[in-house]
Amino acid sequence: MTRKRRRWTQESRSLRLQGRSGPLDCRILSPAFRILPVTSPPARSDFPFFFPFRVRYSEIDGQRVAYNAHYLTWFDTAIFEFYRAIGYDQTREAEDLQEDWHVVRALVEYRAPLLYDQAFEVGVRVARMGRSSLTYALAIFPLGEDRLLTTGEVVQVYTDQKSHRATAIPERVRNLYRAFAPFPEG
Repeated sequence: MTRKRRRWTQESRSLRLQGRSGPLDCRILSPAFRILPVTSPPARSDFPFFFPFRVRYSEIDGQRVAYNAHYLTWFDTAIFEFYRAIGYDQTREAEDLQEDWHVVRALVEYRAPLLYDQAFEVGVRVARMGRSSLTYALAIFPLGEDRLLTTGEVVQVYTDQKSHRATAIPERVRNLYRAFAPFPEG
C-alpha cells in the first residue's frame, strides 16, 4: 500500500496530498477533517444565463447587508427564470404529468456581502445532469461586473408526485437543457 505524503500549513488551513496523478491541493472545511479539492472560483463567463435583482430594504439585517436566508430565494427565482429561458414550462408539467423537482441539497458560500439597494445578477448553469438529478451551479456578481460575491449549488431530483420517488428525467426535458448550453451528463 502506498502511503500519501501530507504537508499541512496552519496559516492557510490547506493540505497537499500526493494522489495517483500527482499533487492535489485541498482545503480543510472543519475540524472534522472534511477535505475538498481546491477549485478556482467560477468566472462570469462560465454562466450562460443571468437574472437581475436588487437588494430591497426588507432583505437586509441591522448591518444593512442582505440577510443570509434570502440567497436561496434568489437562487430559486433565478433557476425558475432559467426554465423560462430554455422554454421549459415546469408549472404545466407538474400539473399535467404529476412530475416535479424536489430540492435535495442547497449550498451557499458567501465571499462578500450584498448591501442595501445593490443591483446584482445571479448566474445559472447546469453543472451536471444524472439519470434523475440535476445540479445547478450558481454565482452572484454585482450587476455588469466580474467580481464574484457568492457561489452556490442546488441539486434537484425529478420525482413522481404520487409516489414521491425519483424518476428518470424525460428526454424532452434533457433536450431543452442541451439546446441552451452544453453540460456534463452522467
